Amino acid sequence: MHVLYFHQFFGIPKGSAGTRSYEFAKRLVANGHQVTMVCGSLASGKTGLEGPFENGRRTGVVDGIRVIELDLPIANKTSLVGRLVSFLKFGWRSVAVAMKEDYDVVFATSTPLTAGIPGIFARRFRKKPFVFEVRDLWPELPVAIGAVKNPILIWGMALIEKSSYRAADRCIGLSPGIVKGIARLYPEDKIAMIPNSCDLDVFDVPTQPFAWPEPIKPGDFKAVFTGTHGLANGLGSLLDAASELKKRGRNDIKIICIGDGREKEALVARAKAEGLDNCVFLNSVPKTQLVNALHSADVGLMILKNVPAFYYGTSPNKFFDYLASGLPVLNNYPGWLAGMIEEHNCGRVVPPDDAAAFATAMEKMAADRDALAEMGKNARELANEFSRDKLAVQFEAVILEAAGKK
Repeated sequence: MHVLYFHQFFGIPKGSAGTRSYEFAKRLVANGHQVTMVCGSLASGKTGLEGPFENGRRTGVVDGIRVIELDLPIANKTSLVGRLVSFLKFGWRSVAVAMKEDYDVVFATSTPLTAGIPGIFARRFRKKPFVFEVRDLWPELPVAIGAVKNPILIWGMALIEKSSYRAADRCIGLSPGIVKGIARLYPEDKIAMIPNSCDLDVFDVPTQPFAWPEPIKPGDFKAVFTGTHGLANGLGSLLDAASELKKRGRNDIKIICIGDGREKEALVARAKAEGLDNCVFLNSVPKTQLVNALHSADVGLMILKNVPAFYYGTSPNKFFDYLASGLPVLNNYPGWLAGMIEEHNCGRVVPPDDAAAFATAMEKMAADRDALAEMGKNARELANEFSRDKLAVQFEAVILEAAGKK
């Protein structure tokens, strides 16, 4: 079976982007399938291709995956308008690939939502089976956080959303809330929930010590956030907690943010203006180095803006990376992940927008290292339930069913 796979933000472990598509595609190839991956160029990611672009694209084979990379660069700092333009260009240029390539089934994963456009065309005009994976509900989430307000733009995104669902033979949602959101417009019995997963082999053991910069000192309690510093992440709450810790004289507790995004510059400026030297910002690192940082940290931070749509409607990569690293999780919003943390005693959950509770939770975790070690052990055990190998079997089954080969 030949899978034509569309993911604008495809990345391999040598970059710092999520690797879900790479890992699942690699396992499809190992099982005897052919995969052609169509993607763009993400600043924080690496596609595995290094040669020059010709006529707006470059092609090569990466770990058995045929990759078609379109010359459409985008970064976490790209403006909203710039991102929307890039999303639309990727969608329409992908249509040309979908109309020309020889394949058995189309798989497209959002975000961006426009990744579904080539699947719509492939289903309507070439009668090819189409599987649509939804990582975030659009336009619901952008509207909920105030990122998109233009009614015409919202209408256009809703139209693409409905058209993608109508064309799809099967859908995949990454969280209970996403599945529920899809089910408003699509038969629930044709939706599979396959959350983000744990790369147990990647995060099993560190490859070398991680060099923490000043002002992080040996013996400091290190609370680490990894990933995008964007509007949805609400990282201002970390600075609020850092301020509270500063008032309490707890300079031995360091909040460390690893990554990049549109909000990072403002966050760094605020930390500097308020003298929050207990909050440290580091550049993105590849997953091959991130494992070293997580293994030498004390707790992983799950932070999101206090928006109810996030409670059950997200499946963040970082959460599963923390689990795979055996790292306890401190979470600041309710929902399905919070319930999982409490049920399995693999971290702590605090109310949203409560800097005092956040600071107190870190103090308690720093004070009881035996309990912290037990949480880390529980996190690693929970990671086994979300192993990439296990979920890849479900992933393949959905595609085979859609293609009529199961």
